[in-house]
Amino acid sequence: MEPISAETIQKAAMQLFSQQGYEGTSLAQIAKQVGIKKPSIYAHFSGKADLFLHVFDQVLHHQQIYTKQWIEQSQHQTVQKRLYQILFSACQYFLEHEQETAFLKRAMLFPPPSLKDSLRTQFLKWEQSISSLLSSLFEEGIQKREIQPLDIENLLSSYYCLLDGSFIQLHYYGRKGFETRLDQVWKLFWAGIAFKDQGGAEDGLGDSGDRRNL
Repeated sequence: MEPISAETIQKAAMQLFSQQGYEGTSLAQIAKQVGIKKPSIYAHFSGKADLFLHVFDQVLHHQQIYTKQWIEQSQHQTVQKRLYQILFSACQYFLEHEQETAFLKRAMLFPPPSLKDSLRTQFLKWEQSISSLLSSLFEEGIQKREIQPLDIENLLSSYYCLLDGSFIQLHYYGRKGFETRLDQVWKLFWAGIAFKDQGGAEDGLGDSGDRRNL
């Protein structure tokens, strides 16, 4: 029998953590899910807390890669459309990776008290990386007179509120109802930051080729 990899253990752990929470999941349950004995886990992780933090970091890393890929693939588009597509693709990611989304939701809304500070540190590190990418987009939009010359930090805060709200709305309204709401709030958001010459009339979605179905 080939040795079980850390990735295999993390995958099983994520499934159980997302379903049962941190406190409700034991290393023995994770080992059983993988088909190994509990001591084998210690060859890769120092304990349950270490395993949980590795899973959390992995989920954030996957989402970061996904976001970077979307930014790179949409470089030929306007800043307006790229900002919308990043938002839309993030929601698409949540739908396509339900288990990771469920884990992340539990970890962020109901973090284990003993790991709260560590999770916050990891999340802020991830957010800083994403903020760097978004800041470059906002600065480009200002230079190209697509966006008003507003404070970058204020633009980031507003965009994150839009993203976080979309995350919650997606949970409550599902795919169809959510898409309508996303379009509505995006139009209001863009109208608030668009350069005056644009009038904020466009929603940034373009023709059907610019939007994929959720």
